[in-house]
Amino acid sequence: MAANSESRVPVLRVRKLNGHPVKVEGKYVLYWMIAARRTRWNFALDRAVELARELDRPLIVLEPLRAGYRWASDRIHRFVIDGMADNAKAFQGTGVVYHPYVEPDPGAGEGLLRGLAGEACVVVTDDFPAFFLPRMIGAAAEKLPARLEAVDSNGILPMRATEQVFARAFDFRRFLQRELKPHLVRLPRRDPLRTKLRPRQRLPDGIAKRWPRATEAVLEGGENVLADLPIDHQVPPAPYGGGAREGRRVLREFLKVRFKRYGEDRNHPDSDGASGLSPYLHFGHVSAHEVLQSLAEHEGWSPENVSGLKSGKRSGWWGMSAAAESFLDQLVTWRELGFNLCVHRDDFDLYESLPEWSRATLEEHASDPRPHVYTLEQFDGAETHDELWNAAQNQLRMEGRIHNYLRMLWGKKILHWSESPQTALEIMIELNNKYALDGRDPNSYSGIFWVLGRYDRAWGPEREVFGKIRYMSSANTRRKLHVNQYIERWDGWQPSLGF
Repeated sequence: MAANSESRVPVLRVRKLNGHPVKVEGKYVLYWMIAARRTRWNFALDRAVELARELDRPLIVLEPLRAGYRWASDRIHRFVIDGMADNAKAFQGTGVVYHPYVEPDPGAGEGLLRGLAGEACVVVTDDFPAFFLPRMIGAAAEKLPARLEAVDSNGILPMRATEQVFARAFDFRRFLQRELKPHLVRLPRRDPLRTKLRPRQRLPDGIAKRWPRATEAVLEGGENVLADLPIDHQVPPAPYGGGAREGRRVLREFLKVRFKRYGEDRNHPDSDGASGLSPYLHFGHVSAHEVLQSLAEHEGWSPENVSGLKSGKRSGWWGMSAAAESFLDQLVTWRELGFNLCVHRDDFDLYESLPEWSRATLEEHASDPRPHVYTLEQFDGAETHDELWNAAQNQLRMEGRIHNYLRMLWGKKILHWSESPQTALEIMIELNNKYALDGRDPNSYSGIFWVLGRYDRAWGPEREVFGKIRYMSSANTRRKLHVNQYIERWDGWQPSLGF
């Protein structure tokens, strides 16, 4: 059985990863939830529910959290576990067996997925093109004794609706203007758990004993529950929670309070006009479809309002307000441009993947004298001469995010003050993935590589260090934007002092 014309899940979103047939004699359908960590607006869950209903089998959902992945920390673990707590509540009373598993030591979870797959009719998982997930899914496809399907629930456009890598946002936007409209009406279910399925009470014998469910203390954030885990305890939890409920609250607040002035305020740090949704989108706690649907309801909009514009220009395409058009350009064009690259190029996170022109100009200026040269440790500790840069780094360390515009400046100055462009890239990736809750994501890699010329053009006149790469300075930023309150809040902040 495969995705077909009668399926609610578009064929373009489903990949069969091995040659095993669906086992109609299996005891259940298994959904291995690893990226779209939510129970609503989720094509992968839709596919699992659909298969369970067609096969008349119960559904088991496994949501694991590994201990041994790179950059594992209290911050990332707490955010993911907040989502698990929400999911546990959402699955209660549905007849679906939900098993949140927090690995106590690296490798302790080995065998869990294979054990569950042994009695499964089919295994469904999330298709995510970055971090260690593609390698993990590929290895599972070879080892599991059951069919494995990966389902793309990442964005409005299916990742595999494109056959090429787009070098510019303008070109990708023009492609979207031609091709996106049919996908605006192919939505995942708002609440697939309303579908009546054959109930099941527990996991197969022996599974829960060997790989126990996360305790209520862990799920509810009890004191010191992360202390014994072999993860980085120097990166503390963010001062805001994760999970679908919190993500939806952030979305509602944004639309109610800050949305009207999004176009004017999003670039001003003192205004705090950003949506705040990026971490929730990254961990799959909130769906891009849900965000678009909420915005459509807020605007009184439907897909019929999309204009016939196919020029690649930003404004006037969606047939919405200026604020909505600006926001959707970030949510759809820029966010999904990152997925476009990651799904087509395995080397998306390597220096060699930069455009030829940017590598050439950076190499030509590699030996230029730098006004300052800082080490990774100095950058990490916000120990530069620049109070605005230090403020941005301190916000990243404390909150797990940087204001949108300042994130670009943050990267440009790392390029300016590193011994080489390759070193600058390594430092940006390390700091972003270590501290940012939306790190390790196609969209954040887009931002990092934009600093070095990806999705941009050559600029003149040439400058030392930058060559033809777009230049940014703290002095110009301070003249253009409102940053005084931001600097006052974050410059000089230290973890031991808090606020």
